[in-house]
Amino acid sequence: MSTALIKVCGLRRPEDIQWANELDVDFVGFVFAPNSRRYVTPAQALELRRELKSTIRSVGVLVNEPVLSVVHMVTSGAIDIIQLHGSEDQHYLADLKEALQQAGQAGTPVIRACSVSCEEDIARACQLDCDWVLLDSGRGGTGQTFDWALVASMDRPFFLAGGLNCDNISQALAACHPMAVDVSSGIETDGVKDFAKMQDFVCRVRQSA
Repeated sequence: MSTALIKVCGLRRPEDIQWANELDVDFVGFVFAPNSRRYVTPAQALELRRELKSTIRSVGVLVNEPVLSVVHMVTSGAIDIIQLHGSEDQHYLADLKEALQQAGQAGTPVIRACSVSCEEDIARACQLDCDWVLLDSGRGGTGQTFDWALVASMDRPFFLAGGLNCDNISQALAACHPMAVDVSSGIETDGVKDFAKMQDFVCRVRQSA
């Protein structure tokens, strides 16, 4: 079994970036949803991105953001990958892809987050017109898992999210075999990223290969 890629999400502080660099994760996530306690502005994300190793890809977590705003985040260099967490439909995706192409960013990957509670949710995720899907238990950042047995019918590469932490990540990897794992609250203490937990999580993922 190959090692799952690692995405640490909801980074907000310079030390968060420093730790991500030190642990050499694969992706970091910046949350642009204003109602999230992990919210950062595009300008803040750009400053954080400048401190990130060039080998680590930055992901913008977006909820019903206007297409042109998303494209600007990409062209500014704040984010390398777009992750959609709202009610964006196929028309939105088509408009986004067209706008990215016009901006010379046609190769920008798009992740679509999917809330999973039944087999029908997995079937819908398999059909989505995006580069990758992210399977979650809800709107994101809830710290809750979903029934991992549902993933058995998944037939495309995916990010596994929702309630992952140091205690359950090995079990999650064995049950789901995801392309990548996405962690946020599971590596926090009192609402902020905790280096010891982040390091433990990364080590457990890499030891599970």
